[in-house]
Amino acid sequence: MYAIVEMAGQQFKVAKDQKVYVHRLQTEEGKKVTFDNVLLLDDGKNVTIGAPAIDGAAVEAKVIKHLRGDKVIVFHKKRRKGYRKKNGHRQSLTEIVIESIVASGSKKAAPKKEAAPKKAAAPKVEAKKAAPKKAAASKPDDLKKVEGIGPKIAETLIAAGISTFADLAKTKSEKISEIIADVRGNHVTDTWPAQAKLAAEGKWDELKKWQDELDGGKPA
Repeated sequence: MYAIVEMAGQQFKVAKDQKVYVHRLQTEEGKKVTFDNVLLLDDGKNVTIGAPAIDGAAVEAKVIKHLRGDKVIVFHKKRRKGYRKKNGHRQSLTEIVIESIVASGSKKAAPKKEAAPKKAAAPKVEAKKAAPKKAAASKPDDLKKVEGIGPKIAETLIAAGISTFADLAKTKSEKISEIIADVRGNHVTDTWPAQAKLAAEGKWDELKKWQDELDGGKPA
């Protein structure tokens, strides 16, 4: 049996006793964690596909240890502008081992069986519709599309609760500077909220034209 499940914002194909490296989890080492956003199940005979998730299915795992991945070099260059920037990044990861794949019987399945005979069908439909919306709202934007923001800064902003262009547009540049104070380098945040506002409004052409005039987030 194997399953395709979403864990820490990524999708994995997993089987029992398999070790998986995911983005850093808040669960302590040695503790168990359950992932209930199962998108597909294959028990060897039947394949079940969720819409988008399978009700009652879950993947149970145990946290082995927290670690950091290999260093990745990120190099930015703009030709004919003399702009070069080199950053190193090591992703924070968590090693887990898959202990079991539950096809049915999770906590989500029980209320539906009890509510079916009652006149609670309408609330159940609303709950189903609400779940995907929450998942979509929580998906972070690619903040690196803002001139001057690299992978480390993007990771730091997301950790501080600024995960979308709209969040960044509402944050004052002084506050942004405080949040990224521990990130090495000289970062000018004056234009970041305005750039994020254009990105949030989908004005990519206008943003790109402006970014061609910027150097590391500040006027060239």
